[in-house]
Amino acid sequence: MSKNENPPQFHSVLLDIEGMKCGGCVRAVEQTLLDQPNVAQAGVNLVARTASVYLKNADQPLDDILLALRERGFPAKTRNNDPLENKRSSNLNKEEEGWWNQWQQLMIALVLLLVSVLGHLSESGQLDLLPILGTLPFHAIIATLALIGPGQPILRNGAKAAFALTPSMDTLVGLGVGSAYLASIVALIWPQVGWPCFFNEPVMLLGFVLLGRFLEERARFRTGRAIKELAQLQPNTARLFSKDNAIKIVKVSSLKPGDRIELLAGDRIPVDGLVLQGHSAVDISSLTGEPIPLEATSGTELSAGSLNLEANLILEVQNVGAQTALARIIGLVEEAQSRKAPIQGLADRVAGYFCYGVVTLSLATFLFWWQIGCKLWPNVLNVTSHGFLNSHQHHLHVSLGVGAETSLGLALQLSIAVLVVACPCALGLATPTVITVASGKAAKRGLLFRGGDVIETAASLKQIIFDKTGTLTIGKPLVVGINEIKDSKRILQLAASLEQSSRHPIAHAILQEAQRNKLSLIKSIHTKTFPGQGLEGELVGTNGTIRVGNPEWLQTKGVNWSPNLDKDVENAALQGQSVLAVSQEKELVGLVMIDDQLRNDADISLNRLREQGLSLSILSGDRKQNVQRLGRQLGFQADQLGWQLLPIEKLTMLEKLKRISKPIAMVGDGINDAPALAAADLGIAIGTGTQIAQESADLVLLGDRLEGLPEALLLAKRTMGKVRQNLAWAFGYNMIALPLAAGFLLPKFGLLLSPPIAALLMAISSITVVLNALSLRTT
Repeated sequence: MSKNENPPQFHSVLLDIEGMKCGGCVRAVEQTLLDQPNVAQAGVNLVARTASVYLKNADQPLDDILLALRERGFPAKTRNNDPLENKRSSNLNKEEEGWWNQWQQLMIALVLLLVSVLGHLSESGQLDLLPILGTLPFHAIIATLALIGPGQPILRNGAKAAFALTPSMDTLVGLGVGSAYLASIVALIWPQVGWPCFFNEPVMLLGFVLLGRFLEERARFRTGRAIKELAQLQPNTARLFSKDNAIKIVKVSSLKPGDRIELLAGDRIPVDGLVLQGHSAVDISSLTGEPIPLEATSGTELSAGSLNLEANLILEVQNVGAQTALARIIGLVEEAQSRKAPIQGLADRVAGYFCYGVVTLSLATFLFWWQIGCKLWPNVLNVTSHGFLNSHQHHLHVSLGVGAETSLGLALQLSIAVLVVACPCALGLATPTVITVASGKAAKRGLLFRGGDVIETAASLKQIIFDKTGTLTIGKPLVVGINEIKDSKRILQLAASLEQSSRHPIAHAILQEAQRNKLSLIKSIHTKTFPGQGLEGELVGTNGTIRVGNPEWLQTKGVNWSPNLDKDVENAALQGQSVLAVSQEKELVGLVMIDDQLRNDADISLNRLREQGLSLSILSGDRKQNVQRLGRQLGFQADQLGWQLLPIEKLTMLEKLKRISKPIAMVGDGINDAPALAAADLGIAIGTGTQIAQESADLVLLGDRLEGLPEALLLAKRTMGKVRQNLAWAFGYNMIALPLAAGFLLPKFGLLLSPPIAALLMAISSITVVLNALSLRTT
């Protein structure tokens, strides 16, 4: 889904899906969901076994959707609203139970495979054991046990998928195993048909398939380890102050806003809260990637998952459960993992029809070698033990290959090899495994991508546009001077009273200065904001309209302006200071000079972005002199700067730049940036900015770290490199393995893939894709 495909009127739910094995399953689940009337959009993650579903009507029950999925062979259930609770021990126990069942089935299959191999050795005289081990009835019993034991789930799921017209990997394996077993049974009961017996095929196929799946599942679990590690940051218990101020140990889930808890040195913070008492250093690196501890004192807000390092703190609970910052981060990452990268579209389309194509190719292979191939190249029936091929009708040799003395036997072997060598799993896993690893790794660094589509866009960026205040500067400006026409404290009181409801950093500076001067604030009414210009309103007990804003804006409102003040404004601008004019009705009360500080990591971050070949620009609502001064400090050219821009003008400039260079990103942190963030190909918000900016952004940089931006873009490029490697491997493997399994090299070189070797290669193909994705964790 693209950034604009997720409108706010759609309610999203996360479903846990069972039974998905390959890309064909993903396609079937998505199509089933999209066929439901109440579903607007859906995204499925094969790695996490989840689906993000966007509903048109949030009040309508999900029963019909869950029933449709169950009927297609994919039982589903809704996720708990609390992402932290979803990662608790219950889910871990369920996964461990699933692994234990897989391990048991694998051990049974491998023991049966070992017995089958011993039987081959005994029959050929290479091992002197019980004679019965080398008989065909004994091998028939072993194959039967393999099918009704470890092979039963594969046969059952494959049949369900076939009847639902959504053939899967289980369908292909089931057809290969079943056809080999049935043909062998017929040849055993009626030897006169002249067919070869393939009783070793079901045993070896199931052994290798189950081995591959077990290893793949273990590797797949590791791809999502980062999210589980984040969830484990929240402790299970907390030290709660009771009504009589006694401390008792309670479960975190029982806490509610307003409760008071005690944090000891070394404790993880269980909830979002406000420090009431104490002074300590708090490690927030697990959430933001910021290595320097935060100094927590009375009034400091702390997030769940942070680590109290030095001293005891008393905390007032603000947010619990799904409302904590940690839970929201995990929720965003889980949602991101189900939003696909556009590059995955081709793989999904191919995977959706892949099994149909493989079955067709298998049938064509069988008919060709049975009726045509062996007549064109009769010598292929005499090929023995040449690389991959081996043995006689009733001799089942250890080399994992079987030969055939009849065209029917050879055709059956080759058609089975085609079925089992095909690997839709690799196609389905190629992209989501990498996206899962990348999004988890990014979250641990305080970088939140909102989806695979965002990662792909970030990897291909050509230009980045920066806002100035709060993005390249620290966003915490200070009042550095007052040019009073009247009393300076009166100027501050009027300006602070009008700005008290604003969240703009400049408003915070004025309020901070008024607090420092111990000035009381007057209640404001009818306050109106003019984005990029200023505010106007009335103050209780004060005559006339009060305005605070750009000097030019006040002049357009008819405020009396002395030409002598222009020099003061110009001098302040030359020093990089912002100037706010304060007026009461038509009378100018005075000027307030405000200065912001450059971020410590701004220069090094921008240089790293330039090293990545990106073009950088600044679009700001600040004055020309301020923007030019900042531009010179950070190495910007004159044509890369824009100043005194209203939000609508930023949008116009952004659209113009998008026509010249695309894709383009916008980096900001304030309310004025929200429209530009939404309009850019990639909206990037600094995590210390306002909530609306973060909601408009595709990539959120948590913490006060602009240097997280080059890290995020570099990770995105490495991620897409891994995705392309996986897709190249998945497509390349199938394009080479399928013709080889169909006997393409048999006439000239005498080489072919026996079904057991084909099954082994299929397993290796899926494992390779997952392991390549995991390698991203070390880069």
